[in-house]
Amino acid sequence: MMPLATWIDHLVITAPTLAVGVTYVEDLLGVPLQAGGQHQAMATHNCLLNLGNCYLEVIAPDPSLPAPKRPRWFELDALQANSAPRLAAWVARTILIQPASELLQHQFGSVTPMSRGDLTWQITIPADGSLPFAGVAPMLIQWPRDQHPIQRLTDQGCRLLNFELQHPHARQIETMLSQIGMKDQIKWQTAVTPQLSATIETPSGIKQIKRQKSKYEQNREQRA
Repeated sequence: MMPLATWIDHLVITAPTLAVGVTYVEDLLGVPLQAGGQHQAMATHNCLLNLGNCYLEVIAPDPSLPAPKRPRWFELDALQANSAPRLAAWVARTILIQPASELLQHQFGSVTPMSRGDLTWQITIPADGSLPFAGVAPMLIQWPRDQHPIQRLTDQGCRLLNFELQHPHARQIETMLSQIGMKDQIKWQTAVTPQLSATIETPSGIKQIKRQKSKYEQNREQRA
């Protein structure tokens, strides 16, 4: 078997509606997003932004599609109408998703075939729709050799400069990812509260997107 190799594939911003998420990102970064499409199996839709070697995705439930037979991915079912858009998760691209997932004992979800329009891929999705390690660990994805969304995205002059992740078990997650061939792409920090922070170069300057706390996390802290 060829050696495992893994890279940052895309960052995921969740929102209660696609329009709310797109407005948030476009106001923050000062560039337009491109329409993606529908994920029929998950009843979601998305818009995308080219970041050079990876991309940014805004994803939301699609009210025009029938409810899925399983929980939506990226904890989208937990969003309320007044939930704020947030950098909730990220996805790591690997060349051999099944062996990588098995090596990690499927802790990032089960390998599932997925599609959007004429694009097809395999991705690890937790059965309950949760985010692995509160979104600090990625879902894994494998694209066909001749297909990748970035090939269809206009270069708006944006680049991911830095990606920082914080978690109580940051070193454990870092070790897990190193086992499947990810090296030197992320800054890790052990911290009580999970956090994702992306620094992005844009035509209007350097911007930062941080994960905001969900309503669930805020309520949990208030009860503590």
